[in-house]
Amino acid sequence: MKVSPTRIPDLMIIEPDVHGDERGFFMESFNQRVFEEVTGVTATFVQDNHSRSAQGVLRGLHYQVEQPQGKLMRVVAGEILDVAVDIREDSSTFGQWDSVRLDAADHRQLWVPPGFAHGFVVLSDSAEVLYKTTDYYAPRHERAIRWDDPTLAIDWQRGAWTWGDTPRLSAKDGKADRFVDLFPSTSSD
Repeated sequence: MKVSPTRIPDLMIIEPDVHGDERGFFMESFNQRVFEEVTGVTATFVQDNHSRSAQGVLRGLHYQVEQPQGKLMRVVAGEILDVAVDIREDSSTFGQWDSVRLDAADHRQLWVPPGFAHGFVVLSDSAEVLYKTTDYYAPRHERAIRWDDPTLAIDWQRGAWTWGDTPRLSAKDGKADRFVDLFPSTSSD
């Protein structure tokens, strides 16, 4: 297993060892001991989630104000652009984001630590995403930041979109708050 850094040190790309031949492939998608050795992260995963989304669907940017979830993301069908925003107010990278393309062909994973807002947009015809979380989903603690927040100015790689400039959002994500409204200390006013 290989770990690659991103622009935000705690956010990591994980490349599992894949053994393939003409019959197909085999890989360990997760091994607790190896994960801890290569990342230096001790995490207990308590929930596995599986989503399937059509092209142009954007889910996020979600986070929980209590029970923050670390997420180990991977794609088993299709391709996504995965985005994480550091919302840990005491962090030197607070308010910064990074993105990684994940697809079923290369098997890469993304470790998103607790204290990050997270989202993804589906670039392929559809995508299936599996992810482990370090805490349980808690709807009463869930919040969302606008995907097109002007303060964050996330590059969602719209040039790669074949469906136009507007992603398909849930009603909840369509009503998400601006970053400065959720984190007023970031406002320059």
